Amino acid sequence: MSTLKNSLYHLRLLDDLGKHNSFIHKVHPLIKLITTVFYLAVVISFERYDVSGLLPLIFYPMFIFLLGELPITPILKRLLIVAPLIIGIGIMNPLFDNSKVLIGNIYISRGWITFLSILIKCGLTVTASILLVATTGINRIAEALRMLKVPKIFVLQLLLTYRYFSVLIEEVSIMIRAYSLRAPGQKGIHRSVWGSFTGILIIRTFDRAQRVYQSMNLRGFRGEYINGYNSKITFKDFLYLMMWCFFFTIVRIYNIPLIIDRIFTGVIN
Repeated sequence: MSTLKNSLYHLRLLDDLGKHNSFIHKVHPLIKLITTVFYLAVVISFERYDVSGLLPLIFYPMFIFLLGELPITPILKRLLIVAPLIIGIGIMNPLFDNSKVLIGNIYISRGWITFLSILIKCGLTVTASILLVATTGINRIAEALRMLKVPKIFVLQLLLTYRYFSVLIEEVSIMIRAYSLRAPGQKGIHRSVWGSFTGILIIRTFDRAQRVYQSMNLRGFRGEYINGYNSKITFKDFLYLMMWCFFFTIVRIYNIPLIIDRIFTGVIN
């Protein structure tokens, strides 16, 4: 039961973080969305052996954490959820790419370099996506998508799917509590009732979702999700976008860590 409550808490935590009033939260959602998309495109555009070139891009999530006044631990825990998938994708690279490369005085397999590149890329992209939600909120992201002329049916589907998860977890919590009262002392749900439990859960969640939809219709819902925001893009927002795009472009064109290393070592070609 406590696990479900924690899941529900962590699911709603990002929305709660999105309601803060920091510098990053005040940036227009469309600007943050475009900046994040540009950032993701730059991260994934690096070659598989280019690890050092990715390092300056760590500055962006660090900047968001600092000025967004966000807790680091809950967001990193969400990153750990996808860590097994990331490791599973790249762990076989050292076996298929056995060619060696000299780094300093040590020969290292290129497979390990590509594995490290995958870890960094996935870590940066997932963290940036989580930070977008944590500093904007799903409602304002939907607002930004509508400003980009994304069809409202897709935006509405995104919002309702996101909200449905909390409904699902709440119904699971209620059903497990009821089951535990009828089977005291039993740990978990017996496998003989897994099928019926799942079926009832689906019916209950659909029924509750239908009641929510009817309530929305009674309040004037006609297919367009109105979130109450009507913000305009200011010069500061535009400057925020231009500065980050300039930084990402410079990082993509020039290998900054390599340039700094050559300057300090005196090896400049």
